[in-house]
Amino acid sequence: MLRSGLALADEFGLASVTMQSVATRLAVTPMALYRHVGGKAELLDGLVERLLTELPMPMPELAWDERLTAMAQGIRGVARRHPAVFPLLLERPAATPEALRVRGGIYTALEEAGVDPDEVPRTERLISTAILGFAVSEVGGRFARHSRRLLDGDFERLLELLRACIVAGSTADRARA
Repeated sequence: MLRSGLALADEFGLASVTMQSVATRLAVTPMALYRHVGGKAELLDGLVERLLTELPMPMPELAWDERLTAMAQGIRGVARRHPAVFPLLLERPAATPEALRVRGGIYTALEEAGVDPDEVPRTERLISTAILGFAVSEVGGRFARHSRRLLDGDFERLLELLRACIVAGSTADRARA
């Protein structure tokens, strides 16, 4: 069902994803879908999960910054594969257990970086918004006049800045403690 919803969004845009259109694509009645999701909101939550679980989870033995970098690079790949539905990641929070597992991986890396546990959710929100915003801008056409090489360099610079902010914030948190 989620695969069909994602395929619809990829082909016709996110607005095309309705209970009726997914049911039609699956050759079932819309009521049959309600055995799997409670409605369109849960369907969209499932699409968020589907996008996030396309990210390959980095090996836990990598350093925190290497894991975050790998996830950030992976999110750009997801954006390129699903440009029409990708903005959903900026509109809906991770709500399903699998989507929360991905966010949990980010939380763990931030904790290992020394981010104060009380600041981890906020730090994750800010970092994720910066990375998702870049990826949405890239696939949405905002950066269309720029070369792929320039964008790759810009993305690497964004990651450097975010890494520096994490380290500086962690150092400040420890100094306050």
